[in-house]
Amino acid sequence: MGAFSVPLSGLAASSDWLNVISNNLANLNTDGYKDETLNFGDLFNQMQGLSGNGDPIQIGTGVTVSGETSNFADGTVSQTGVASNMALQGNGFFVVQNSNGQLDYTRDGDFSVNSQGQLCTADGQLVMGYPAASGQVSTSSPLGAINVNEASTSPAQATTSFSIDANLDATSAAGATFSSPITVYDSLGNSHQLTVNYTNTGTNAWSYTVSIPSADVGGTGTSTTVATGTMSFNSSGQLTSPTSPVALNITGLADGAANMSLNWNLTGPDGTTITQQASASATTTTNQNGYGVGTLTGYTVTSDGTVEGEFSNNQTIALGQVAVANFANQQGLTQVGNGNYQATSASGAAIVGQAGVGGNGTIAGGAVEESNVSLATEFSNMIVAQQSYDANAKALTTMDQVTQATIQLVS
Repeated sequence: MGAFSVPLSGLAASSDWLNVISNNLANLNTDGYKDETLNFGDLFNQMQGLSGNGDPIQIGTGVTVSGETSNFADGTVSQTGVASNMALQGNGFFVVQNSNGQLDYTRDGDFSVNSQGQLCTADGQLVMGYPAASGQVSTSSPLGAINVNEASTSPAQATTSFSIDANLDATSAAGATFSSPITVYDSLGNSHQLTVNYTNTGTNAWSYTVSIPSADVGGTGTSTTVATGTMSFNSSGQLTSPTSPVALNITGLADGAANMSLNWNLTGPDGTTITQQASASATTTTNQNGYGVGTLTGYTVTSDGTVEGEFSNNQTIALGQVAVANFANQQGLTQVGNGNYQATSASGAAIVGQAGVGGNGTIAGGAVEESNVSLATEFSNMIVAQQSYDANAKALTTMDQVTQATIQLVS
């Protein structure tokens, strides 16, 4: 009897549903995995005739799987502390490239670093992004692999300005001295210690000298003076002269570096940096804008996907920016295993951009996105699918019994 196909279609549909549920449960701990559900549709109803009032009499012929839907909602972000790991929150996919140049798309951000220093997936696909040159990311350039070891050193920057926050004791006697040392850097990244010596010359008046070790400039003696001047304070202890930066020129550096031209800034956001109050002379802070050569000590990934190298000279330099791809129809993507998807005509071409821009999600560095499968939901679905399977099996058994009874009637 052709009617056997109806419960058989129900059994097949229920079996497919159980397979999907089982697959979801099997991938409960798969990073970036997206929960899947089946969509069912009834088969073409056979026309049996018309009722007395002209309504069609139609009998269904079963059920079929009409589609499969992936739930692209975010999974829970799990902190791993591994710098190469990334969790994408919101719309989009990471772009990865096979050895044959094929681009895939994934939500699994459990990345590592290969022997060439490139970010890669667990199966060796390269993580694609925008390159950086001299610390500047070029988002107009073609996508390429992100190399976290490409900039292994950070070049030196010569000091051009410095400031000293200090107080000179207003109760000091004439002739009293106080010193503030500060380290500056030349064009080769070598450090030099400048010393500012203050001498009380009378009421609200001090003189200063700025010196450098004589050995640093090929001189003789202990130190060489590079600047001198006087300072005046008002009755509130605020510096009244000089008010503009003091220029220092250091020439003939023994290490062969370029001559140094520095400005000693005496004013800041909160007023003058040198004060004269009735408290012990003390240096609070020193600031300068130079630094020596640095070596790469690590890297972090920011929310927009920028991979920032961290160097021993306390500098951060962009090493690249991880790209994020989006699609007009995410449901149109085809799965190719290992958490990867590929574009199809149904999904449309990938729209590649930056994290946090144009509706793309943001990236959490040092973390991965867990599977978004709900254990409770899958167990509930499993019970319903099992009952559906049992019900269709019972219908099939009943139909078999009816068939056997019919055969016995005519035998």
